[in-house]
Amino acid sequence: MSEFDGYYLYHSIGQYPDKQDRLTKALTDFAEQWSAGGDAQWHYAEAIEQAYLKNWARLLNAPLGAVAHAESVTSAVHAVLTSLPERYLRGKRVVMPADSFPSLIFLFQGMAERYGYALDLVGLREGAHWVDCDDIAERIDPSVGLVMLNWVSSTSSHKCNAPWLTELAHAAGALVGIDLTQGAGILPFDVSQTPVDFAATTSLKWIGGVPGAGILYVKPKITALCTPERRGWFSQENPFNWAVDDFTLASDARKFHLATPAALGFVGTLPALEYTLSGGMAAARQANTAIVAKLIPMLHGLDLEICTPLPEDRRGASLMVRIPEQFEAANLLAALKERGIFADMRGAILRLSPGILTAESSVLDLGACLSEELGRP
Repeated sequence: MSEFDGYYLYHSIGQYPDKQDRLTKALTDFAEQWSAGGDAQWHYAEAIEQAYLKNWARLLNAPLGAVAHAESVTSAVHAVLTSLPERYLRGKRVVMPADSFPSLIFLFQGMAERYGYALDLVGLREGAHWVDCDDIAERIDPSVGLVMLNWVSSTSSHKCNAPWLTELAHAAGALVGIDLTQGAGILPFDVSQTPVDFAATTSLKWIGGVPGAGILYVKPKITALCTPERRGWFSQENPFNWAVDDFTLASDARKFHLATPAALGFVGTLPALEYTLSGGMAAARQANTAIVAKLIPMLHGLDLEICTPLPEDRRGASLMVRIPEQFEAANLLAALKERGIFADMRGAILRLSPGILTAESSVLDLGACLSEELGRP
């Protein structure tokens, strides 16, 4: 029996085989290299940074020069918004689903007055659990400067029709950004097939990386128009230029870099990216699909409302379940934990995200616990 048999938290912190050993080795190697004498430390850190960017470019099928590292999704999106030519946002609407991750909504709300756009949050229909793509489409017209999509909702696991909405937005003259966080590492996303103008994600969640390591993709023709207001020595064409009267922004996505890179985050994430790219994503999806196929009838049998689209092409890798409001979330999670089941809740929504290490047999334990705690027959 493994400690991960009942692990349903891949939407938060992803796991993969031998993660502790692989992560420990990577961090130990870093400690040895960084603590050694001589002058090789920065060359080592630069190689780590390049490997991180190359792996992400490969995962997104993006040109290497189109990806930049970032601390988080929020900081990545901020870097793009603050660098766009004024004509894209001022006097325009920014359309965004209301079930986007709150951090991004906070960002767009806070920047609206300064950058002169109106934030148009597309709400949920009455009784719905996710924002309908048709409702986003209805808000797209020539008055829109940017459509900020949420690929997979963290509260419903609804997967938006990104190719269709991107096509509509571009036809109306709007840019398209997308938050890939809840899909990256478990679902494929190809920027050549879904030609969004920029995309951002963290290395956490299904990727299985560590905090502080995000990624930003920007379409090269958009990068060429951007002038980041945040800049530092790593934003330059030549990061090792020290002449303060001779600063030149990099010509590619490196212009979104700032100062000394957070190499430790790259070190901790590289083993996860290498696993993902070596067949781990396909294996994880296969395992996830098999367990979800058992979860759905089990939850229906308990007469629980599933708040996730059931067609596979319309959902991510999680299942969200509404728990009757009379039951305390903390008590339910504690009961699950006693049985070795680890999940979480957002209000009355129980979030279940099985992954590569989750055991199919745990579905029986999960069902027995829910039946007992919720008083189901």
